[in-house]
Amino acid sequence: MTTDTAGSTDPHEPQTKAAQHEQIDYLDREVNLLKPSTPFMRDHLRVIWAGFIAWALLTFGPPVLTYLAPDLMTTQLPVIGFPAHYFAVAVLSPTSSLVLAFLYSRKRDQLDHRYGIDHGKAASDAASTHGGEAAAADGGVTE
Repeated sequence: MTTDTAGSTDPHEPQTKAAQHEQIDYLDREVNLLKPSTPFMRDHLRVIWAGFIAWALLTFGPPVLTYLAPDLMTTQLPVIGFPAHYFAVAVLSPTSSLVLAFLYSRKRDQLDHRYGIDHGKAASDAASTHGGEAAAADGGVTE
């Protein structure tokens, strides 16, 4: 029998993802990047793979396209006057990396919210447990 976030004990009532996440003992779960064992790991891995594929296409796409279609990629762009391959490598690739980092952080925040993960609570719990001092593993105080 399980309980959801409203406190209901009906086993046929669907649970929220946050309630299901609270019941998982992650220390007993195997971590495998090719076969995630929990719903949170599956959703997070989906976000990681989507970002990796987008990054690979946006980073390596312009040089590969320049190699495969040099006539198209070496033509001058009408407004700015630069060759297309120069613009793609010098502007598109770095900008897309910044945009992908922003999108990843937004998707991770959405996942954290969906699964009820609160990083502020963990930090305040650690501070109260250790008398306000940071742990050595967090780059804090060593003993």
